[in-house]
Amino acid sequence: MIKNWQGKNVLILGAARQGQALARYLAGIQAHVILNDKRSPAEIGNEVESLRLIGVELVLGEHPLGILDHVDVVCLSGGIPLTLPIVIAAVEKGLPLTNDSQIFMEEVKAPVIGITGSAGKTTTTTLVGRIAQKAVQSPHKAWVGGNIGLPLVEYLDEIKTGDNVILELSSFQLDQMTISPHIAAVLNITPNHLDRHGTMEDYTAAKARILKFQGQNDIAVLNREDLGSWNLTNDVKGSLYTFGLNSTSQIENGTYIKNGMVYLKQNGSEIPVIQIDEIKLRGQHNLTNVLAAVAICGAAGMPLDAMHSGISGFAGVEHRLEFVREWKGVTWINDTIATAPERTLAALESFSEPIVLLLGGKDKKLPWDTLSQKVHQRVSQVILFGEASEKISAALGKPIAGETLVAIHSAGTFTNALEKAANVASSGDVVLLSPGCTSYDAFRDFEERGNYFKNWVSELR
Repeated sequence: MIKNWQGKNVLILGAARQGQALARYLAGIQAHVILNDKRSPAEIGNEVESLRLIGVELVLGEHPLGILDHVDVVCLSGGIPLTLPIVIAAVEKGLPLTNDSQIFMEEVKAPVIGITGSAGKTTTTTLVGRIAQKAVQSPHKAWVGGNIGLPLVEYLDEIKTGDNVILELSSFQLDQMTISPHIAAVLNITPNHLDRHGTMEDYTAAKARILKFQGQNDIAVLNREDLGSWNLTNDVKGSLYTFGLNSTSQIENGTYIKNGMVYLKQNGSEIPVIQIDEIKLRGQHNLTNVLAAVAICGAAGMPLDAMHSGISGFAGVEHRLEFVREWKGVTWINDTIATAPERTLAALESFSEPIVLLLGGKDKKLPWDTLSQKVHQRVSQVILFGEASEKISAALGKPIAGETLVAIHSAGTFTNALEKAANVASSGDVVLLSPGCTSYDAFRDFEERGNYFKNWVSELR
């Protein structure tokens, strides 16, 4: 932990949203900041000049190892792999690694709610943020950021002791963190980002760091019905809240479903929170996200009316099972945020209509077997695109007589896949972009892919 950044030589790797925000913050407290990205100034955009004006030194177009010679600390943005040669060289030189979330946690005055998980963390974080915004009393505020929305490090001077702070934290961010949030939730741990972490053991260890530095006055929130999360119970040092669809006599503090109602059990009392039919989110996985959000907000002492209104008015996160358009009787759904097969599996469970499924992108070295079985049972047509097409095609095999799946198409590019979907879908079908892969073979991020999808679909005539 660096107590005084003034005059420190800081290298930030990655000049996207997180890297730029951290550069502005550190330059503002008089650190000497070098912002390095392999992209060109034109690819990064208009922020380049504004960063130069505040004294940030930009090294763009490559990652030259020589910039490590006069550096005190290296800050990694979320997408920077630990296998990058400049990161390996920094470690070999003994330079400390950190990131914007760690620096934020070192400096923030308010208690923090941190949320991680392989799936559902964006929806759950957004729900908790909505509830917190309704719960907080002026002049205090609720702040939501981290892996979604605003990199909150830029707003440290504005965040006050009585504010609510909610952070979504990825395994990439947790890798370098040595501080845990006051309330730390692990929604689930299933295979994801194995292209980054290598093994499930290393991936799980990264997720578990959200609990590692808690103390006896802190609170952990775990999923009773996910082994990856529940196996971390021995790591809990303070209080424990749990969530799950089913009630058990072992619940001391937590949430469950009973008689069509979400309940919060707290200090021996069963408290009804919201009827299931008031929840607008689709799918059982989203019901689990609601249960997680209520458990987190219960642990934070937020009022029931804030929970009810925050949940009942929420129709979903952009790019997560997002309705785009109905065209010629076909419903087009954007689920581009589903960058792992398990998330596509959850999306399939959310529809009863015939599905034309768009699958592909850049693979994360994850297993496809379980999704393949479900595709044969639930999907009428699959359209493959991108770098992972051949791997997915091999996992799917061929359509079998008597199953729901009747055709698998290989389209090559994403645009060709959309054109194919428009041609093969019939009235009553759902065209579902739930790719099971990252977007990095063709797009900057999943948001760019989702926005391209939405714009393309909106122009159908």
